[in-house]
Amino acid sequence: MNRTRLVLTGLAVAAAIAMSGCDPQPESEGTATSPSPAASSAAPTSTAASTAASTAASDAATVKACADIKKDIKDNATKIAKAEKIGPPAGHFAVSAQWAAGSVAILAHSMAANEAVTAASEKIQNEMMALSDAYNKSADAKPSKKALEAAIKELDTACSAA
Repeated sequence: MNRTRLVLTGLAVAAAIAMSGCDPQPESEGTATSPSPAASSAAPTSTAASTAASTAASDAATVKACADIKKDIKDNATKIAKAEKIGPPAGHFAVSAQWAAGSVAILAHSMAANEAVTAASEKIQNEMMALSDAYNKSADAKPSKKALEAAIKELDTACSAA
């Protein structure tokens, strides 16, 4: 029960962090007056420059997100190995909790990335939560990590394309 509460609280915090950066209604464009003819002829150029700057910023954010997510995966693997050394029966709770914590860290870092990286990150997060659940159900659990490894390869592909 406490583990479930911890996981749900962590997910709620991650969702709150993600939603705090969202602004569904742009303020400056909706309140602008109609441009003069000279301004409207210059608008496409500034819009193109703005789009290019936005794309560059997005790409930089995706590259940073990829680096952060890969670091999270590596750090989580180290912590999982340490928790597995505790051994059953108590160690499986530590392993389960670490899989859940690692999945939340990945979720938090994937928010600024492009759609492909975010989708791959969600698959990793889902696989980590599945491993968390598997370890939580049984002290002797040895679940397969093949699906997680496939999701990590998909993230590597998405990050190399960014």
